[in-house]
Amino acid sequence: MKKLLSICALSFLAMLLVACTSTNESVNAQTCNSGNVLLTADFANGRMDECKSLGNSEYFIKLKPENTPINSSPWYAFKIQAKQATTIKVTMVVKGDKHRYLPKISQDGKTWQPQPYKINGKRLVMNIDASQNPVYISAQEIIDNQYYVDWANTLQNKMNVSYDVLGKSTQGRPIYKIESKGNSKEWLVVLGRQHPPEVTGALALFPFVETLLANNDLANNFRENYNVLVIPNINPDGVFMGNWRHNANGLDLNRDWIKFSQPEIRHVNNYLKSLVAKGEKIKFAIDFHSTGKDIFYTLPVNYGVEAPYFVKHWLGSLDKAMPNFTVIQQPGSKPDQGVAKQYFADNYNVHAITYEVGDETNRENIIIIAKNASTLLMKTMLSNTNHNKE
Repeated sequence: MKKLLSICALSFLAMLLVACTSTNESVNAQTCNSGNVLLTADFANGRMDECKSLGNSEYFIKLKPENTPINSSPWYAFKIQAKQATTIKVTMVVKGDKHRYLPKISQDGKTWQPQPYKINGKRLVMNIDASQNPVYISAQEIIDNQYYVDWANTLQNKMNVSYDVLGKSTQGRPIYKIESKGNSKEWLVVLGRQHPPEVTGALALFPFVETLLANNDLANNFRENYNVLVIPNINPDGVFMGNWRHNANGLDLNRDWIKFSQPEIRHVNNYLKSLVAKGEKIKFAIDFHSTGKDIFYTLPVNYGVEAPYFVKHWLGSLDKAMPNFTVIQQPGSKPDQGVAKQYFADNYNVHAITYEVGDETNRENIIIIAKNASTLLMKTMLSNTNHNKE
């Protein structure tokens, strides 16, 4: 198995971040303590819903969703520490579901690599070396709320962007927005982390946004002609709690863009409406997620939005630019489902896409694809091509 890149080395910006795993908050007090070995999940983004010591250095963990019905995305993240070095056996099962994410291990909460495992029926079994130096086991790399704060502060220190609180989550956590304003009234909107476990979407969002904000002729020209709004972490409560899918109220935020019942989505909607009320215009939107494979959920060209072939031209150029990567476009429209992509089309008459990144897509490739996608999006938006024609 290939070694995963450190999530703190996604780019020259992310290298400057401080620790990715915050341990100063406790959300999950579940522990297993055999005397010599301690398993805990008492850190932000940590989760192991039930843990039992079975003796003989064996431990059993059961994962449970925050509520049901729910999308199948069982999250787990826990820390192991031993008074004396030993090898332990950990067996994990999912209540009423199956495993989605393959385990990763880290010595520091920053650099991750695949953790060997076996699947025995519905059980995922791992042998893990434990010592006085803690190790982390997680469904994906841990990108907690503090990571976003550090990343945004780094952007603000290096680039001409503003960084402000858009509003508060259900439990009162800040939802931040990052903005770059040029000599334009047209906006590109970038959204992320509506679903807490979808970490590969975040791994793509970081280099995508950094490319938009880079100091080069293309990016500088783009930001003169388009404003950029980035809301990278819409669901900070769900991220903090290690939720599978939902916010603190047990609801899927990416099904709330029609009812606006949740404060997280209301804040975004109200802010976008305020921009339009001032005579500004939403031009395009991208919502970052994760699923089983790399795919771009788009709108049909005949849906009736402006410049109907714009996305097809952009993603077509991405497909040509990357011969070793196949760009999969899946057009679709579900006006009653309440997803972000549909919201932008129906309220602002513009294209929007859901940028889905594969759960196990090679981390180096995620960065390369995202940077190319960002570069070519800027070129497509700046071009004089007639996007009303194929």
